[in-house]
Amino acid sequence: MKTDLLRQRLAADPHNPLFHFSLAQALSQDAQWQEAVEHLQFCSESRDDWMLPRIMLGKALMESGRHEEALPWLREGLRLAIEQHHDDPAEEARRLLAELGKD
Repeated sequence: MKTDLLRQRLAADPHNPLFHFSLAQALSQDAQWQEAVEHLQFCSESRDDWMLPRIMLGKALMESGRHEEALPWLREGLRLAIEQHHDDPAEEARRLLAELGKD
């Protein structure tokens, strides 16, 4: 299983944000939102300019029923997507905020 391999890599280098991100992506694809949250939080806190983990964290929090916690991450992800000229992630963040009624 892909997540097992990614967990092994992360165990060997637990401070590597790219390993956290790869595992979070795999967990998200398997709808394992709760576990993905911790890894996306690690990534989001590791770099001020890393947009995608913030948007993914917002989505994982939404999927976990933690809507209010999702808002600042989605807003920050949207701000970074606009600032960095990433149209697709910006659209995704807007869609998620709209789902929360906070667009």
